[in-house]
Amino acid sequence: MPDPNPAAVAFLETRRSRPAKTLSGPVPDQAELTRLLTIASRAPDHGKLEPWRFLVLSKVALQRLAETLPEKGAALGIEAEKIDKAVMEYNGSELAVVVVASPKPSEKIPEIEQTLSAGAVCMQLLNAALASGWGANWLSGWASHDKDWGERNLGLMPHEWIAGIIHLGTETNTPPERPRPDLDAITEWIDA
Repeated sequence: MPDPNPAAVAFLETRRSRPAKTLSGPVPDQAELTRLLTIASRAPDHGKLEPWRFLVLSKVALQRLAETLPEKGAALGIEAEKIDKAVMEYNGSELAVVVVASPKPSEKIPEIEQTLSAGAVCMQLLNAALASGWGANWLSGWASHDKDWGERNLGLMPHEWIAGIIHLGTETNTPPERPRPDLDAITEWIDA
């Protein structure tokens, strides 16, 4: 018989990201954030390659990045509304962690498994923050998908890319529950 952890199951049954625009200070201090990153790094990692790394962005770093967005967005032909929204996200955030996917050469572990591991790290960090009482939201956005922007502004290597940006802070209001998937529509039971 399994040995259940009812508190963990209850958390997972009710977990809900907090919109980044509703987060404010205080934010986790370095010791608390180190604990959350340690938990995140316990994500599945076939081959123990650690095909990811973290960039911790302070308020000042986020503001610096926000300043790069109008010019980059215009060069990419991004709509003004989307540029403004991205600037507001970066300027409005107090703390964020960029999870950088950093695939390692491996004959045994395909890159797709390493990519999925980076996604698992994002989810693990998000859940660790929420379970610890912090507000958290996993975002990306058009700038994070632009290799040139990531290399110039975050020091990413040519083989790296942003798996996710986890915004952290104190929740200012509880978001309403949102519709969840219809399991019957997305589940197939295969018995033979």
